[in-house]
Amino acid sequence: MGWIILGIVVIIAIILIVIYNSLVTLRQRVNNAWAQIEVQLQRRFDLIPNLVETVKGYMAHEQDTLTKVTNLRTSWSNATTVEEKANLGNELSNTLKTIMAVAENYPNLKADQSFNQLQNEISETEDKVAYSRQFYNDTVTMYNTKLETFPSNLVAGMFGFKPSTLFNVDNDEARKAVKVDFGTNK
Repeated sequence: MGWIILGIVVIIAIILIVIYNSLVTLRQRVNNAWAQIEVQLQRRFDLIPNLVETVKGYMAHEQDTLTKVTNLRTSWSNATTVEEKANLGNELSNTLKTIMAVAENYPNLKADQSFNQLQNEISETEDKVAYSRQFYNDTVTMYNTKLETFPSNLVAGMFGFKPSTLFNVDNDEARKAVKVDFGTNK
């Protein structure tokens, strides 16, 4: 009888270890997925000084927009949570839309090689940000599902695993795609 009890205890211990390790693995994947978003958002914010310098001379009347972009970049470096960075990223997307839309009114700017290069780099970065957000949300969903399903929810509760936050868009304007190609590639 003692061997049976010992066997059951060993099986339960192995199950707990497997579930715990799978939760840790998923949590690390969530952290990695968020880090990938941060890399792409940081790349976008790193492009901003070049964009501002390129358009500054052409868009003297749009100084408020350029100042807002610069302030968002500063706020990004001070943000610490997923929500703060997500909101700043969304706000930057909207501001970049404004800059690119205003660029339509400046034919010399649209013809500027530096502006076109930055426009392409920002467009590529936006695509990478979108992919990274999707990957992050998929990973968070897998992790959060594991936290809620039986029997892993018991292990998660015992070891203090907390659900992660999805990367959400909080306003309708931010839900619109950022369009950075204004026909210069036609």
